[in-house]
Amino acid sequence: MRAVLEARQKAAATQVKHLEAELERVRAALAEAEEMHRRRVIGLEQYLEALAEENAPVHVTGEVSRRRPVGPRRAVPHRRQATEVEELSPDYQALMTAAADAGSDGLDARRAAVVLGWDTASASRVEGARARLKRLVERGWLVEAKPGRFTLPASEHDLGAGRPGGGS
Repeated sequence: MRAVLEARQKAAATQVKHLEAELERVRAALAEAEEMHRRRVIGLEQYLEALAEENAPVHVTGEVSRRRPVGPRRAVPHRRQATEVEELSPDYQALMTAAADAGSDGLDARRAAVVLGWDTASASRVEGARARLKRLVERGWLVEAKPGRFTLPASEHDLGAGRPGGGS
């Protein structure tokens, strides 16, 4: 009887080792797939953005167009070419509102993913949110004062505070 129990125990231990090795292989494959997905999401967004810039009309005069940009919804106009946050797509408007609500603490990528309604357990989704925040920084809508913390530019924080007659 003892020999039978020992044989079963060894078989169970062998199966556990086999399954642990399989689990590690699957985890590594998942991490690799998530990284590939993250890169492709960012690549697609960059492609769509470049395509929108290529198709955007060039303004010779100093006037700013009041029309929404033509092209993909994810295109982010440069701050100097847009006058209001409402000219951004709804996702980017939500990120701007969240950055304003975060104040000087700043908005991080995980919170941005929550604002966008994305699953924060997925590293690729958090990285996608970070890419959007970085795009807003590149276009002058946000600043990254501390690594990973995105805030409104100082001029936006102080609206009304430094002007005579401004504020209540």
